Amino acid sequence: MNSFPKILIAIGIFLVLIGVISLVVGKFIPLGKLPGDILIKRENSTFYFPIVTSIVISIVLSLLFFIIGRFR
Repeated sequence: MNSFPKILIAIGIFLVLIGVISLVVGKFIPLGKLPGDILIKRENSTFYFPIVTSIVISIVLSLLFFIIGRFR
């Protein structure tokens, strides 16, 4: 039971790092506004589906996990 608070702290630090990285990278690479993302604006509603952004993030994470797995 002693390791549970440490795991929560590690997850919190990881989430903060992801947030900071997304802020910094977002200024240079407009994730969420890539060509191919679906945006439908109507009178009273807006529908947004970032399909290309999701694919790019999936490819980057797959490559990252592949590289990490090679060194284990």
